[in-house]
Amino acid sequence: MFFERPDAGETAVLVHVDFQDEQEREDAGEFLELVRSAGAEPATLLTGSRNRPDPRSFIGSGKVEELREALDAHKAELVIFNHALSPSQERNLEQSLKCRVLDRTGLILDIFAQRARTHEGKLQVELAQLEYMSTRLVRGWTHLERQKGGIGLRGPGETQLETDRRLLRARIKAIHKRLDKVRSQRSQNRRARSRAEIPSVSLVGYTNAGKSTLFNALTASRVYAADQLFATLDPTLRRLEVEDVGPVVLADTVGFIRHLPHKLVEAFQATLQEAAEASLLVHVIDAADPDRELNVSQVEDVLDEIGALEVPTLKVMNKIDLFDSAPRIERDGEGRPEVVWLSARDGKGLELFEQALSECLADDIIDFELTLEPQQGRLRAGLHELGAVRDERFDEQGRTLLEVRLPRRDFLQLMARLGERADDYLPETLQDRPLWEQ
Repeated sequence: MFFERPDAGETAVLVHVDFQDEQEREDAGEFLELVRSAGAEPATLLTGSRNRPDPRSFIGSGKVEELREALDAHKAELVIFNHALSPSQERNLEQSLKCRVLDRTGLILDIFAQRARTHEGKLQVELAQLEYMSTRLVRGWTHLERQKGGIGLRGPGETQLETDRRLLRARIKAIHKRLDKVRSQRSQNRRARSRAEIPSVSLVGYTNAGKSTLFNALTASRVYAADQLFATLDPTLRRLEVEDVGPVVLADTVGFIRHLPHKLVEAFQATLQEAAEASLLVHVIDAADPDRELNVSQVEDVLDEIGALEVPTLKVMNKIDLFDSAPRIERDGEGRPEVVWLSARDGKGLELFEQALSECLADDIIDFELTLEPQQGRLRAGLHELGAVRDERFDEQGRTLLEVRLPRRDFLQLMARLGERADDYLPETLQDRPLWEQ
């Protein structure tokens, strides 16, 4: 945008370094998937190991020479690092190699830029790109320290670098204002759903875990789903009917990844807020991934960063079609669903997931028998109107014997409307439940 670089090519030499610190390590396999998702053609993967990054070139002078030879051998014009580089390291490498150098953050931003479809998504990606770019302007202006002098060309004494930084700041400020409007609109929509007492469920998980495939299977939607990283960027909302609960808003959200750049989390705050304010999170996990425990940990780190770690969560172990496992529900000590094993692609276990979803959202469902006198017709009509009557009989005295099942909140509201005491109808076992005290 603002700086001059060698033209970027599609053939890339990849660089992956193993560090002793587990927290600094990246996954080489995931790196290859990221590169392919960006549309680049990996020529070769240059690997190495270090105790700590070289402050000047990240990989050291010996590896830089090896990298130069690999570029010549494969006629590549792009180097991609599986690590975050400092602006000075990136600049030094570009000067030494005479080609474009991209780090992990820049690679992820490029994928995001390709996948964003909605106006909001494009704004969020542009914001993250500009904030990333603002720290790297210096490398683009090493050839031009000040604006040209001479008659008619004298400027206000401002360097070109300062001019570009000012333009970037202005654009970043404008995007923040527009995203604030988006956040406000989303917040209004969430408040409207809350007033209508419609629960919201957000699908979260590591990228390529199968969230969009599950979303499509549940809602019969055509959300883009592919075996690639970051197939979904823009949140998609659909209405879903859940037994014993009624209408539910289901949201498909952007996937997370190891060491997700902080600027991206900030930029996608408006989107991720759907997860933070959901009634229930469905954490979709690729059960066939050998690194699934590490991926779960990374997702929980991001959820913690956006304030969503305390939201009730149902885990879904997806892709059981890739190994020999049967669909099932795992429950906690109190019998509540904790984990559902299924295959979203084949549809195996979807009915179990819907059952678990119903149990999680309809945690306060009451199921009891009720005997009504003939003069209590208004209560009988109200229960029928709510669709709560499962069976109805009449005894010899003309009384109505009802089997009812409905959310406790609906029953309490009906009782209040009729001016009745709910305690007079509920069995003692239901009155003693902790939720009743609330």
